[in-house]
Amino acid sequence: MTHEELLREFASLPPEAQRRVSDYINFLRERYGRSDATEEPKAADLTQECFVGMWQDRAEMQDSSTWVRDSREREWVKQGG
Repeated sequence: MTHEELLREFASLPPEAQRRVSDYINFLRERYGRSDATEEPKAADLTQECFVGMWQDRAEMQDSSTWVRDSREREWVKQGG
C-alpha cells in the first residue's frame, strides 16, 4: 500500500476510527521509537558466527532434508502413541 493509498484509507474512516488509528500509531512510536524510513536494516554477517559449520562433519547432516524429515517422523510417531 502506498502512502497516498494509506492516507486515503485513513481519511475515509469515521472520526472515532481515525482517533483510534492515531492512538495506535502513538503507542507504536512509544514502543519502537522513531525510525528513519529510508534506513536499510544492516545484514548480519553470519559467516563470522561461531555456530556456522558446527555440524559440517556429521554424516547425517550431508542430506539435511532427509534428517529433518526422519526426525519429524520419529517425534510425531512418539507423540501420537
